Amino acid sequence: MLNKAITQLKSKWEEDAFYVRTVPSFCYQKWVNIERAAIPIRRYALDLSVLSFVLVIALYIFTPTTANADPIQDRTQFDHETVQLIVVSMQNGSRKHGSLPVSDNAPARRHYTIPMTAYTSEVAQTDDTPCITASGLDVCERNIENVVAANFLPLGTRVKIPELFGDRVFYVEDRMNRRYDLKMDIWLKDYDEAIQFGLQYTTIEVF
Repeated sequence: MLNKAITQLKSKWEEDAFYVRTVPSFCYQKWVNIERAAIPIRRYALDLSVLSFVLVIALYIFTPTTANADPIQDRTQFDHETVQLIVVSMQNGSRKHGSLPVSDNAPARRHYTIPMTAYTSEVAQTDDTPCITASGLDVCERNIENVVAANFLPLGTRVKIPELFGDRVFYVEDRMNRRYDLKMDIWLKDYDEAIQFGLQYTTIEVF
């Protein structure tokens, strides 16, 4: 009996070595069976999706606590001190924290005695965007005469011109023609005032 079984196995092995036909055939049959079983589900796929969506919405409406439950949070028990800290932190969010201290005016870092002229927002004196400075500031919209143009100072530098404007603070927001080095232009609103300003030699303070 055993010899007969062994003989049959050897015969099958010789016909299908390493089961190259048997195993794929078996898997194919299983796959066909699964596809056949899934045919009814595919027919009602849209209905099942709608039903699942309705069930989820109903769960959020009627049991929001369950739907949004955080198991870890639900198991956490806060002591009195922790609760107090949470309350204080929430109250701090609406409290005024004051303002930063204002430092005294620092002395000027450098002094320059240079020629100074004035300019206005005209295409002939600037470019095709006369109101926009090199830093991107719109001086026409801002309408404050505290802007100067200079090539030898970084944009944003604060300067004072005490001989002409006392303690008034100006900001370097624009550039001059490349051929000008130690020279400064002050922006004025009125063209006639700029002409009247002319060319003046003065000392500036750089902060």
